[in-house]
Amino acid sequence: MDQPRSKRQARTAQRRADVLQAALAVFGERGFRNASLTEIAERAGMTHAGVLHHFGSKDQLLLAVLRYRDGHEVAGVPGRTKPRGAELLPHLVQTVGENESQPGIVQAFTVLAAESATEGHPAQSYFRERMAGLRAAIAAAIAERTGRDATNPEVIDAAAALIAVMDGLQIQWLLSPDEVSMPRSSKLVLDAVIAHLD
Repeated sequence: MDQPRSKRQARTAQRRADVLQAALAVFGERGFRNASLTEIAERAGMTHAGVLHHFGSKDQLLLAVLRYRDGHEVAGVPGRTKPRGAELLPHLVQTVGENESQPGIVQAFTVLAAESATEGHPAQSYFRERMAGLRAAIAAAIAERTGRDATNPEVIDAAAALIAVMDGLQIQWLLSPDEVSMPRSSKLVLDAVIAHLD
């Protein structure tokens, strides 16, 4: 690949990353409905038209932000690799710990996840599919760790409970960050679930 094209692609990916980070912050502060593309554009250092050029619409930008937050590759912006199987369990606790250094991201995710339960929200399908995929991945991790079957109802319930704990802790932590330790509480519940199923 010639150097000028490679440099253009790198610049484009960086501009898209800037928009995603700005959108994550604005959606977190204002929620999807009250966030404006103009403010996102200003924070990203570009025009409203520039944001639309990269992401098409506010709805499409929201979905890109959610995928970006979850570590997937988005519009040429690289994603992150996630462990599978039993290795996923300590990774979840580690991720929760990392989230304590990113309150804006935690706030954005929490607001958007709650908003997605409303009728007609553009991210509802995304969150429904994300939750189903996460439950399945955690159930597979628990099954591998405990020697149980991933389709066992108790294993599936345990996966749903762990997600509920982690998501609920985010709200408590956002409201009282000095009183709530997300990684300690998550590990406590995870250890209890594994001990129960072992």
